[in-house]
Amino acid sequence: MTTISRFDVSEFLDDDELIAEYLTAAMEDENPDVFTAALGDVAKARGMTRIAEAAGLGRESLYKSLRGGSKARFETLHKIVNTLGLKMQIVPNGPAS
Repeated sequence: MTTISRFDVSEFLDDDELIAEYLTAAMEDENPDVFTAALGDVAKARGMTRIAEAAGLGRESLYKSLRGGSKARFETLHKIVNTLGLKMQIVPNGPAS
């Protein structure tokens, strides 16, 4: 009998460059839940409790903020990104229309 285990991307997010690429790709999606979920994957990979404490959030608040459809505030997402040792950056995408 073959068993199939559930894929958990957080198990593979162990490199800062890979994490940056993963979040950058997620940010390019028009659906904000994609970025929020990806940020949750990274927080899980780094340790939710540690990230919550370092960001000054309760663990449950962190989970709620990173849940799909959460409509988390930019301030909260920015704090989480900074706590992960990352920064958000805007770069030109070509000529302005």
